[in-house]
Amino acid sequence: MKMTASTRLVGGVTIVDLSGRIVLGEGSAGLRDLLRNLVSEGIKKILLNLRNVDYIDSSGLGELVSAFTSMRSQGGELKLLNLTKRVQDLLLVTKLYTVFDITDDEATSVKSFSPAIWPSSLPESSASV
Repeated sequence: MKMTASTRLVGGVTIVDLSGRIVLGEGSAGLRDLLRNLVSEGIKKILLNLRNVDYIDSSGLGELVSAFTSMRSQGGELKLLNLTKRVQDLLLVTKLYTVFDITDDEATSVKSFSPAIWPSSLPESSASV
């Protein structure tokens, strides 16, 4: 089954609903292109919903790790949501389960992202020279 993806915005977090297989070829390349496009648009909070992903191969895992490190280096966050048993087992075996922030509840996940940091208005200060 080919990987498909759709995006939606919830509480300032871009949720990417994935389904199918993230494997060498179209699946991993599609994920890479999608995530690169989101980052180039300035999106810093991405939640990958893997509820309907039934298989990830080493190439797909590589894309997840690459996206995670790329987001981190640019001040963003990438988290995983709703892992299937098979994908969860794969992340446990590869010890990547401890690398990603993983939850099973969308609302909790959305709230777990860092709040946007806005420059605060600093009070006027007077300095004598």
